[in-house]
Amino acid sequence: MLDGIAERLDAVKRPIDELLDLGCFAGRFGPRPGMRIARADAGFAFARAAMGVQADEDRLPFADASFDAVVSAGVLDQVDDLPGALVLIRRVLRPDGVFFGTFLGAGSLPTLRACLLEAEADRPAARLHPQVDVRAAGDLLSRAGFALPVADVETLTVRYRGFERLLEDLRGMAGTSLLTARAPLGRDALARASAAFASRADADGRTSEQFRIVYLTGWSALPAGSAGEAFGLRG
Repeated sequence: MLDGIAERLDAVKRPIDELLDLGCFAGRFGPRPGMRIARADAGFAFARAAMGVQADEDRLPFADASFDAVVSAGVLDQVDDLPGALVLIRRVLRPDGVFFGTFLGAGSLPTLRACLLEAEADRPAARLHPQVDVRAAGDLLSRAGFALPVADVETLTVRYRGFERLLEDLRGMAGTSLLTARAPLGRDALARASAAFASRADADGRTSEQFRIVYLTGWSALPAGSAGEAFGLRG
């Protein structure tokens, strides 16, 4: 996700002096020459490790028109109020500022979903929080007031040696269910899901899983009547 954002940011030709890394985790998104980065994360430990501020994505503590760019990797699908978060992101952008965001979208983890349904055929339960479809994501950008909104999706296939390794990845990225009402996965159901996952392995013992990564791009429009180039994209 960070690589995808970096590629898109490199295509912007206007100067970016101040950037907000929203959902900064460990602060791995590196600055460009002359760029100052403010970092924010909903997790206290992550914010402290990145020398940033603790803030929910839908409750930003920054003044309007504070940044030339905002980037966000892997967190917006976990926000209570995603439309509100996008509105706030647009508001903290300066005129002609750009937003690049990315998160796991709808259609991700089809193998895991199938295995869990097989394991809990009698009483299936929600094991993953709701995910945003790429079309809905583009609509949300428009509703939030972004100019030139673009939403596209990239499918990443990862091959796992075992079910537990996939679960470790999901726990590490907060990709399991964030719903407040959720039933525990029993030991027997977990064993059945693991067996179903293993039964889908290829010849070398690895099972493929897919992650659909949604990328969002939006611009903060220039004031009406402004002269000059509207948006700073390379041709």
